[in-house]
Amino acid sequence: MKNFLLVAVLLLCASIFAAVHFNANERILRVGVECDYPPNNWEEERMSNINVPIVNKSGFYADGYDIQIAKIVAKSIGAELKIKKIAWEDLIPALNRHEIDAIFSGMLDTSERKKLIDFSESYEERMTEYAILVQKDGKWADAKKLTDFVGARFVGQENSNFDDAIEQITGAIHLPPVATASKMLEKLLKNEADGIVTDVELINSYVKNNPSLTGIIFPKDKSFVFDYTGVCAGVRKSDVNLTKEINVVLKNIPMQERQKIMDNSRLRSEN
Repeated sequence: MKNFLLVAVLLLCASIFAAVHFNANERILRVGVECDYPPNNWEEERMSNINVPIVNKSGFYADGYDIQIAKIVAKSIGAELKIKKIAWEDLIPALNRHEIDAIFSGMLDTSERKKLIDFSESYEERMTEYAILVQKDGKWADAKKLTDFVGARFVGQENSNFDDAIEQITGAIHLPPVATASKMLEKLLKNEADGIVTDVELINSYVKNNPSLTGIIFPKDKSFVFDYTGVCAGVRKSDVNLTKEINVVLKNIPMQERQKIMDNSRLRSEN
């Protein structure tokens, strides 16, 4: 009986060693992405030489600024990149359930999120540069400041700064949030909302694709205020070494190269 137990233990140890050895030689970086926030991330049906297959959505591929940065990180740390499409509100829970290893999804390192996960250094600097998108011929098109929207209906995205920002719009009616940024836009276009909050850098793209809309940009000293440094990779608090690895890679991506990646991503997202 003792010999049988000894053999069983040895076989178990051997299998564990083999598994670890196999994983060490074939490292995989599983990245969660919303795939619905251009130019940072989106999905497409045609394979290209720069997009990445979405492992949990057959026949679809992920592209965008986040994806290109994740590709650089994966290659630099010697890992195969696997992109998994996950709804925005499920990204952090999926990370903490060990379903993914990192989040590269236009996520800002807010104080509330820092309570749940760790963040890398920012790979896209983003100050508080939010704007409001409204109907060009509507009641609110001539608004000049955040206090000019009394009675306006605003809709945001669940668990995002786009939704939190509405609380800073004095007198606005805060509608129940929706799941994605594209659904925010849909509500506005259908006149089911009077306005949405979005990034300043996205205004031109939105207006170009939707001529009935116009963007309202405020002076920085009179705009929205938040507590973050920029777009970062989200990592489990226990994965300290991975966070360090990501930071080393990001540190070696020059700002000029980052801007080029963003500019090209923006162009692709508009075509």
